[in-house]
Amino acid sequence: MSGSGRTGHGRQHLALLGALAIAECAPAYGPAGVEFVVLQPPAARVEVRVAPPGPAYVWIGGYYAWQRSDYVWISGRWDRPPQPLYRVWEPGRWVHARQGWYWVEGHWR
Repeated sequence: MSGSGRTGHGRQHLALLGALAIAECAPAYGPAGVEFVVLQPPAARVEVRVAPPGPAYVWIGGYYAWQRSDYVWISGRWDRPPQPLYRVWEPGRWVHARQGWYWVEGHWR
């Protein structure tokens, strides 16, 4: 009997760990002032990149934007950093929270 009690406790422990891991994936609430979308965004499209138009250009990948009542694909593009100190584009991303999905803008770093 004592062995089955440990197994039950082990299962409860694993279930708790699993629930905590899932909770870590999505914040409880999003930042104030953002627009939430209930519908999950589609997977990003695979884009074909043409050659950059010149040196120091960085590829900014396309993404799905929420417009009115549906997602719309915004194509990727080549762009130059606004200042010499910036070299890397941190892409925007959709984040899931209790209220739904919200967009975090991309930025230079």
